[in-house]
Amino acid sequence: MTAPKPDVAIGEISRVAVKLFFGISEEWNLTDEQRCTLAGLGTRTTLHNWRNKLAANKPIKLSKDTLERLSYIAGIYKALQILFSDPGQWQTWVKKPNRDFGGASALDRMLAGRVVDLVDVRRYLDGWRGENYA
Repeated sequence: MTAPKPDVAIGEISRVAVKLFFGISEEWNLTDEQRCTLAGLGTRTTLHNWRNKLAANKPIKLSKDTLERLSYIAGIYKALQILFSDPGQWQTWVKKPNRDFGGASALDRMLAGRVVDLVDVRRYLDGWRGENYA
């Protein structure tokens, strides 16, 4: 058995990442504008192209920046699933005001648009998880 070509493997990883991103953003009831900001996209055209490629089962090529962003979003989502047993809690937590983010929600923080904002929310949840499961 031969190993897949690197471009094929990256295309499949990106495709899975985009599919997961759409699933998470649906659960969080995000607008396309919010999706674009989180993924670091300039226009909604890219979201439209991603949807078409997913529907056609075609590979998707993501930049390293976009793949990194989607990875942080997946990590945030997974951390919420670990912290909260009730799906309603981990689906709505991102939109609730949070004193640790100056009264803004975690989503507000993430929508500032920088990768570091995603990193901060992920680190916050990882720290909180560490306190609860140490």
